[in-house]
Amino acid sequence: MEYGVVLPVILLVISFVVTFLLAKAIRIIVLISRFQGPLALPLVGNAYAFKSDQREFFVDIQSIFNEYRAKTGGIIRMWLGPAPVLVLYGAKYMEVILSSSQHVRKGFLYRLLEPWLGLGLLTSTGQKWFHRRKMLTPTFHFSILQCFMDVFNEQSTILVKKLEKFADKSETINIFPLVTNCVLDIICDTAMGRCTNAQEDGDNEYVQAVGRMGELVIARAKNPLTWPDYLFGKLNAGKEHDKTLKILHDVTDNMIQERLKEPPSVTHEDEDETVARRRKRIAFLDLLLAMHREDASFTLKDIREEVDTFMFEGHDTTAAAISWAILEIGQHPDIQERLHAELDEVFGDSIRPVTSDDLSRLSYLTRIVKESLRIIPAVPMVARSLDEDIVLDGKVVPKEAMIMLHIYALHQDPQQFPDPDQFDPDRFLPENAEKRHPYAFVPFSAGPRNCIGQKFAMMETKLTLANIFRRFSIESVQTIEGAKPAGQLILRPVEGNILVKLSWRK
Repeated sequence: MEYGVVLPVILLVISFVVTFLLAKAIRIIVLISRFQGPLALPLVGNAYAFKSDQREFFVDIQSIFNEYRAKTGGIIRMWLGPAPVLVLYGAKYMEVILSSSQHVRKGFLYRLLEPWLGLGLLTSTGQKWFHRRKMLTPTFHFSILQCFMDVFNEQSTILVKKLEKFADKSETINIFPLVTNCVLDIICDTAMGRCTNAQEDGDNEYVQAVGRMGELVIARAKNPLTWPDYLFGKLNAGKEHDKTLKILHDVTDNMIQERLKEPPSVTHEDEDETVARRRKRIAFLDLLLAMHREDASFTLKDIREEVDTFMFEGHDTTAAAISWAILEIGQHPDIQERLHAELDEVFGDSIRPVTSDDLSRLSYLTRIVKESLRIIPAVPMVARSLDEDIVLDGKVVPKEAMIMLHIYALHQDPQQFPDPDQFDPDRFLPENAEKRHPYAFVPFSAGPRNCIGQKFAMMETKLTLANIFRRFSIESVQTIEGAKPAGQLILRPVEGNILVKLSWRK
């Protein structure tokens, strides 16, 4: 008797849930379909029109964006398989999302990073994200970043010494892996207080695991059939993912345990004084452990999430930014000559370490880095999921809709950046920059969810470039097109090559 009563209730509940989900999905599809976009086919969406080659796919996407820019001002509807996606790449549309404290939830594809990064600053949302952001912001204070200058100088000097053997030999070298290993050593040292010696030992297990994990996540993101965890875990790629994940987490966990056994390097009360007066090197991990000692609710698992996040976000992104800047400078002798003149004015013939005061004086180098990030932003796009309906271009964008914020296409807007393919650092002279829309240039995102480590990244990038160009003149063997940038998690050369020739400064 009870069974006869319960079964209809269960069926009714299931029917209600299915109807609710179906109605929500139909509403999203109907409303997003009101925006303009290219023809899509059932189930496969727009995939039928794209080539499998990464570079050709990237070029095809940009061609579509350029076609619709004049029609829509930078907003386009596309289909990711059966799911509609609204892509924004106009400054006025980007501002609506990026400036909002409401729309801070990342898109669902970020879930693929959670096995590695957990629910850290990159992947978390809601109150947890807000609390974590507020707690971690002081760890990127300028006075804290000052203690990382020694690491930047030490590792970039090792890179320069490795480059010396190629100078004046008319030998083409691939600068990208050399820069990548340098940056990885910097990140490991500053994040965990442990140098992995990637520049000397490229076969280091942790070094290889970081690179491989990025490749596995990218490959999974491209194939919706592998998104379900159960199915992915049964595949060879899923098994390799778990093996690689264990290497990464074991290293971080062991480092945390080692640090816990040591006397505290810093406490919350005296950290500013310690850094300012003694310039003691303090790893990001040390600062997190100090927080843990004061607040047990910030657990060791939370610490691992944030250290792993810092490793992920600060590795390939900065390596790509430095490498693309080298390629651009090497393509433009007139710009390189101006850069050399500025470096000579600040440093003369000295080979002393770079200081933060030096970086503040290198205004032309700053403009070079910004222009390079405009043409090739390290992160080509970010994704959001809406928590409430909004209106864009006079049309309703429904709650839960998938939003892609395409930074690369945004930076190519000829209305904001005339002749956008031309490399011109003077676009970022104050009198020129102030004429643009404030959300026309967002290489580190913008608004409440901007990159917390952007000052760190800019300091690292500028200092590494300064130390390289103080010693060398560089000639690029490739153009940007020849290096084939393509969007994965970051914009990197498809074949892993950025080819240049080096000569000693005369």
